[in-house]
Amino acid sequence: MKNGTDEIVPQRPNTIARSLAIGNPADGPYASRAIRASGGWAEDVSDVEIVSAIQELAETEGIFTETAGGVTTAVTARLYAHGRIKPDELTVSCITGNGLKTTDCLQGIFEEHKAIRPRLADFEAFVEEYNAVNQVLSQVGESYVR
Repeated sequence: MKNGTDEIVPQRPNTIARSLAIGNPADGPYASRAIRASGGWAEDVSDVEIVSAIQELAETEGIFTETAGGVTTAVTARLYAHGRIKPDELTVSCITGNGLKTTDCLQGIFEEHKAIRPRLADFEAFVEEYNAVNQVLSQVGESYVR
């Protein structure tokens, strides 16, 4: 698609986005025709961009997506940066995969913290601690990130 033809050359992608690493997708020619007919664009992104997009989406929107959602977010950002998506255009990105499906790809990338047991009382205790620490720190002009 990016080379201007409808020819799909099978690939063996080496990526953390395993759900998208289909070397010869059955719907590849259909997708290519749909992109071209709609005036759309196709892009690819690196694993570093995928992880960065996962983090940005989580931090800005509170959505923890899997690697495929990181691809969607990173490609959208790239298309915007290259002027393919205009600032005044309405753009909708579909992110459907939960990040809990692919946590293995994030191992060693983020600092690990003490886990909260999946109990409401433990979560409420965490929120109380977080709010208390933030209240104290806000008095001295700092913030607490756990």
